[in-house]
Amino acid sequence: MARILVVDDEPGLREFLADTLEQDGHEVQQAEDGVDAIGKLDRFAFDLVITDLKMPRSDGMEVVRKVRTQTPEVQVIVLTAHGSVQSAVEAMKLGVFDYMQKPLPNPEAVSQLAARALERRHMLTTRAQSKDAALATPLTYGAPAMVPVVNAIEKVARTNATVLLLGESGTGKEVAARTIAQLSDRAHGPFMAINCAALSETLLESELFGHEKGAFTGATEKRRGRIELAAGGTFFLDEVGELKPELQAKLLRVLQERLFERVGGSQTLQAQVRWVAATNRDLRAMIDAGQFREDLYHRLAVFPIKLPPLRERPQDILPIANALLGKIASELGRPGLSISAAAQQRLAIYEWPGNVRELSNALERAAILADAGSLLPEHFWFETPALAAAGNAGGKLEDMEKHAIIQALQAVQGNRRQAAQQLGIGERTLYEKLKRYGLG
Repeated sequence: MARILVVDDEPGLREFLADTLEQDGHEVQQAEDGVDAIGKLDRFAFDLVITDLKMPRSDGMEVVRKVRTQTPEVQVIVLTAHGSVQSAVEAMKLGVFDYMQKPLPNPEAVSQLAARALERRHMLTTRAQSKDAALATPLTYGAPAMVPVVNAIEKVARTNATVLLLGESGTGKEVAARTIAQLSDRAHGPFMAINCAALSETLLESELFGHEKGAFTGATEKRRGRIELAAGGTFFLDEVGELKPELQAKLLRVLQERLFERVGGSQTLQAQVRWVAATNRDLRAMIDAGQFREDLYHRLAVFPIKLPPLRERPQDILPIANALLGKIASELGRPGLSISAAAQQRLAIYEWPGNVRELSNALERAAILADAGSLLPEHFWFETPALAAAGNAGGKLEDMEKHAIIQALQAVQGNRRQAAQQLGIGERTLYEKLKRYGLG
């Protein structure tokens, strides 16, 4: 089902088009002229606009210009009377999909043209999403710790439930959000992401909700917010724990009522999106400290999913590294780069406190430093000195790991907590390794 706006000053023609398209299963709104249409375009999101060119007050060319500048992905079909084909051609130069000449053909022809326009809308959206997906890190390669996560994602994706993704920074929360979007019935719609920690409170509010002309200094024209632009798709709120109290209250209203206003505006708009949020913060602790609204938490955490850190899914390290290197090599214009066996050992024993993001950074640095086609141990730099030294120790993987642990313990006079921190692993993990190697 698509959302279609029909614009014509002839009531009979509007009804004919609306009836035809509604019988095809679409949601149709009508506008009697250009002014009415522009008002609806400001308030609602559409996939297709069918507009007459000659109308009182404001003609169809104004509607076309409005769509092209405000929502260029929306397709437009223009209606023109006999003898005004030149006007339709002018409109097509502005990027409209096609035109129909009055008197209109039979309903089947109308349905077919609308279907083609909507197919193009879907193709453009899919192409953009495919490009984004191609840049994303794979979610999993089969580590046991990821099995329940993937199962949960697959199940919740088929619903419209709000999802809260939890986990350390760099564990792949945006990848999980994109996967939910791709597996949902909103896969044809846009995927819109915003990082709540990356923008000031004022700018974030404007980015989310949009603003009216003159709403604040620098607001020289009306701008639609990302919630409007994401209509029919998925909206990803990353680092939602960084929202200030005032914005938390406004977001709560959007989640509860699916309604909002632009900054400086009085028109109430609909939020036609599926929500996915993410945070690396402990929201429960923030609620206890009075830093996060409990009612907002419950609205966001309808279906919480926790992503495990990379150190808890060691089977994924090398497959993800190889996938990341393929993208990095392509971006650097150096296809064929590979990770040497010795470097693979070095990657495998490191527990990646920065998770996939740190792994990606390490690979990019190594790819830049490597002169030949293979990444060697000396091309990698790690934030944890003990394990970096272990990479040059030589020998079997177990010997390298044991050597790194011994060196870390010696450096901190046997303090296991400090040794674990130096190694970039959890204290419990260190105890398990000490027991395994007979060092306890």
